Amino acid sequence: MQKHTDIYGSQSIEETVRALHTNAGHGLNAPEVAKRLEQYGYNEIEEKEEPLWHRIFRRFWGPIPWMIEVAALLSAIVQKWEDFTIIMIMLLVNAFLDFIQEHRALNALKALKQGLPNEVIVLRDGEFNTVPARELVPGDVVKLTIGDIVPADVQLLKGDYLLVDQAAMTGESLPVSKAINEVAYAN
Repeated sequence: MQKHTDIYGSQSIEETVRALHTNAGHGLNAPEVAKRLEQYGYNEIEEKEEPLWHRIFRRFWGPIPWMIEVAALLSAIVQKWEDFTIIMIMLLVNAFLDFIQEHRALNALKALKQGLPNEVIVLRDGEFNTVPARELVPGDVVKLTIGDIVPADVQLLKGDYLLVDQAAMTGESLPVSKAINEVAYAN
């Protein structure tokens, strides 16, 4: 599926402004912002945290755990208790290590999310104001300054070129150069 920002990145600034029904010099007005918030929702990805019991249970559900469980069951049927014990220990150690690895990954993701901007400077009704980043809507004109985190996928309208950290998207550790008319993606 192609992202809308991929389309806008191939368009001129004028075409993007026209397609988004916005005004690059004035921004959106309050009624239009309210309408777009209703239409598109907040600039955030809602997440449901998986219950702990489900995260643990998943470690025992799947092709690899099933093979180990069948081996343990067969060992129990033929009463090879030593083999059964070793296989069960393998199953539990595998589940424990997998759970720890996922827990660390979730903690790293939470740390990344804490680096996201809470507020952003946006042009609305002809004035730059600070608004919560979650209230950005398609067509907003966002002002980026040195050290800002890109709060949403944006097409650069004016200014000098930027260096943007897109490591979360590309895996590239070095900043990526962006020029006028290019799209800078939110992390």
